Amino acid sequence: MTLEFYDKSRILLQSSFFICVRPHPALKRYIASYNITLPTENTMPAGFTVLPSGCATITITNDGNRLYLDLEGPTAKPHISDIADKLPQMLITLEFKPAGLFEINTISQNQLADEIFGLDTVNSKLCKLIKESVEKSTTLHQLVDNLDAALLGNLKAVRHPNIGHILQNIFDSKGSISVKSLSESSHYSQRQINRILQQHVGVGTKPFLRLVRINKALHLLKKPQNDLSWASDMLGFHDLSHFINDFKSICGTTPEEYRKNMSDFYNNPIRF
Repeated sequence: MTLEFYDKSRILLQSSFFICVRPHPALKRYIASYNITLPTENTMPAGFTVLPSGCATITITNDGNRLYLDLEGPTAKPHISDIADKLPQMLITLEFKPAGLFEINTISQNQLADEIFGLDTVNSKLCKLIKESVEKSTTLHQLVDNLDAALLGNLKAVRHPNIGHILQNIFDSKGSISVKSLSESSHYSQRQINRILQQHVGVGTKPFLRLVRINKALHLLKKPQNDLSWASDMLGFHDLSHFINDFKSICGTTPEEYRKNMSDFYNNPIRF
């Protein structure tokens, strides 16, 4: 399979061994991207740290003999990826947006948080459909179309009527909105909002606000002209020390260390 795709408007990033493609428009509020990699020893980084985003991921690897499908639940902690040790012939990741997986697999997301499962043990029907989508695809066009069809066919009408409003308020504030203000704007009690986010996103209100805030910081720090104090002010932290402490508690490293060693970390800003 070559990494050539017919619809240039759906390509987010591309290199000789990697392509990041937008999902079907009807899936855009649930899924951030399909990432397809044809790795080699020289292109697959070893031991990189996946930074938490509160989002789930389905990972499909092909070692030349069989497909392996794993579900990584919404992440609130950093973890080391071991994918480089397996050196698959193909790596596909379906990266969900916050609350996106719940629309396809209606298990309460806090039961999946920070755990990795065989997809067949969580949703055998979806696992079979995705596996068939990959196995019968000989071109990238077919692969993306087949993944779109499998996921569209599994959408459930279970979205909480106000989850979109709650999430949008959080994103618009870059995670700096208070729980009280979020409650007032959504007309739900703080306890109700926490329960809604636990079910749909996988983490409670305060942890998710911190995740959004720090993920916005990760995006800002990728630009060398943005210094730490400026990023701290932009995100509404009381002072630089609070920013550094929050960053380290979530990412396991300081902003300075992250900036010096960005290639050792993985984070997908498209999810927000």
